[in-house]
Amino acid sequence: MDSDKLPEPTDDPALRRRVSDFEREEVADVIREAAGDGRLTFVELEERLESVYASRTYGELVELTADLPGGPAHPAATPSAAVSPAPSGYMEQANPTINVFLSDTKRTGNWLAPQRQSVQAVLGDVTLDYTEAQVPYEEVFLDIRSILADVKIRVPQNAIVHLDGSPILGSVSEQGSYDPNVPVVGKPKIFHIKGTAILGDIKIKRGPRLSKRLGLS
Repeated sequence: MDSDKLPEPTDDPALRRRVSDFEREEVADVIREAAGDGRLTFVELEERLESVYASRTYGELVELTADLPGGPAHPAATPSAAVSPAPSGYMEQANPTINVFLSDTKRTGNWLAPQRQSVQAVLGDVTLDYTEAQVPYEEVFLDIRSILADVKIRVPQNAIVHLDGSPILGSVSEQGSYDPNVPVVGKPKIFHIKGTAILGDIKIKRGPRLSKRLGLS
């Protein structure tokens, strides 16, 4: 971490904001994933997790993950990007498949999501973020197979999720649940997710990433 490039947390009001347990847990996931990738030693993992759960401000979380991928962004290091419109004349594949082997794949930002998506991940990471995606369907169907892999699905906060999980020495989990009191324009999107995790993890999370919620990326 280069302290010369990042201002002190007290220099920016956004970095002084108090963080919640939910936000600490999100950053803890980033650190665990980094350790699983070999970016951190076991000792560093323990030290950073201890610091995460003791942290009080967003700036502290930024500093703890500044040298890791996927952590909360510092406002000075996150240039704003223009959102590109969806391509015209888009023709969707009948059942597009994301195949990952010893690699990483991400779909984030303003991407055009198909109604049906298959994911085959082996020894890799897949992230599908639907919180800013263009989803021209009321229902989305996902068929996920994770083998020694980490698959993260991020749905809108008010989405309805029907999860059919089959973990085999792995984990299929959903964070949070549908809240009918969350305001929404139109009908909430419905996600039908079938997940098989063999020595791997499939995680369904709700709402935009922490940096997006703070308007920092």
